[in-house]
Amino acid sequence: MKTFLALLAALLLFGAGVLLAPRLQPWLAHLGHEAPAAAAPAATERQPVKYRHPMNPTIFSDTPAKDDMGMDYIPVYADGDDGAPAGPGFTIAPEVVNNLGVRTAVVERGDLTRRIETVGYVDYDERALSHVHLRASGWVENLKVRTLGARVRRGDLLLEVYAPDLVSAQQEYLQSLRGEIALLRVSARDRLLALGVPESQIERLERERRVRQLTAVHARQDGIISALNIREGMYVTPELELMTLADPATVWVQVEVFEQQAGWLAVGQKAEVRLPHAPGEVWEGAVEYIYPDVDPKTRALRARLRFPNPDERLKFNMFAEVVIHATPRASVLNIPREALIRTGTEQRVIVARGEGRFEARPVEIGMESGEHMEIRSGLEEGERVVTSAQFLLDSESSIRASLQRLMAPPQPEIWTEGVINEIAIDSRTLNVTHEPIPELNWPLMTMDFPVAEGVSLDGLTVDGEARFRIREGADGRYEVDAIEFSESRP
Repeated sequence: MKTFLALLAALLLFGAGVLLAPRLQPWLAHLGHEAPAAAAPAATERQPVKYRHPMNPTIFSDTPAKDDMGMDYIPVYADGDDGAPAGPGFTIAPEVVNNLGVRTAVVERGDLTRRIETVGYVDYDERALSHVHLRASGWVENLKVRTLGARVRRGDLLLEVYAPDLVSAQQEYLQSLRGEIALLRVSARDRLLALGVPESQIERLERERRVRQLTAVHARQDGIISALNIREGMYVTPELELMTLADPATVWVQVEVFEQQAGWLAVGQKAEVRLPHAPGEVWEGAVEYIYPDVDPKTRALRARLRFPNPDERLKFNMFAEVVIHATPRASVLNIPREALIRTGTEQRVIVARGEGRFEARPVEIGMESGEHMEIRSGLEEGERVVTSAQFLLDSESSIRASLQRLMAPPQPEIWTEGVINEIAIDSRTLNVTHEPIPELNWPLMTMDFPVAEGVSLDGLTVDGEARFRIREGADGRYEVDAIEFSESRP
């Protein structure tokens, strides 16, 4: 019975010790008798150097804290890690990723359409223009067309002209008709044709056998009057352009394309025109001609598009929004355009590596097609890039890199002793024979050292001894950035 009671008491005491050990541990630590088992984890546990705001990566705290939403600040360790898997990049807590609304997209390979978006203006189709000139000097009579934009049909009377040369040519032809010399008739008829008298008027002259004082000028085509340089009663000469007729059934659209897109253009490519006054309407045409030169001022390549204009909605000199569909590029690695972060010196993206870990990675970009951007290097097919909140994540990456640079261990100072052989004051250079430098694996040798700005050369003498501190300069050469005179110096 005593043995049983002793055993029961031992079990009770052991259980009480197990239950009370955690509560007694702080008290024992206070007395300096902390259990060795509790000290083991503290020896290997990492201590954060700072705590970062979970929503604003520019705010830090030296002690644990909470933000306005009650979220704990994220610990930042000396090695820049926060317990995430090893590898390049940085880690964001899942709740922060969710609050930032981070979205990602897959890096894909596919065809990219090449669209040239530019502006142009509607111009006359020069192949449908005709100019009206006289071949003999005279006076304008009976002008039928008096305003710009007037519409005429082929064969319509434009004006009549009194020209003395035309009157005398008619008289000569009538005289030849009365004679029997065929050569004179042919010569007189050819003169009328050379002076611009149409066949119909010559035939009428043959029938009526009467000289007409006024010669009629008729329209050679359908169109509108795009230029009018005469008025009733004016004296005109052959070199004067009386008027110009333009056919609006077809028009040209003159456009300029950036020099970088010159290689995309080709004759025959489909083109679309949209006008500000007709939203939703599209005119379809094609690239008809590419000019052989680049404008030296704008560095743009000019091209000419041709469009049918049966209802004449395209008015001359109108500005137009133009889209040219160039040949697409096949099997191109691409990402959404919104994922790209452009800086003054490079382009980069934020790569999502899973489990809340991200990496800022520079990329080389190619052509831009609508909402997608070609990637030439820096990414692999199937990776995921961040398409929203990437600028905040990029800021986080930059801050992490800056912290790691600030927390990096300082470089050891390198000191050596030597004898000064030469002092060049103008170039701030010392020729020194120095002792071996174990830190750089340099033996005893004589060499030139530039002296850093701010280091005084006063007191240095040739053949004098001194102690020098050297460091690597921006150009890769080692320079003297501190000088101490030897104790043996008199």
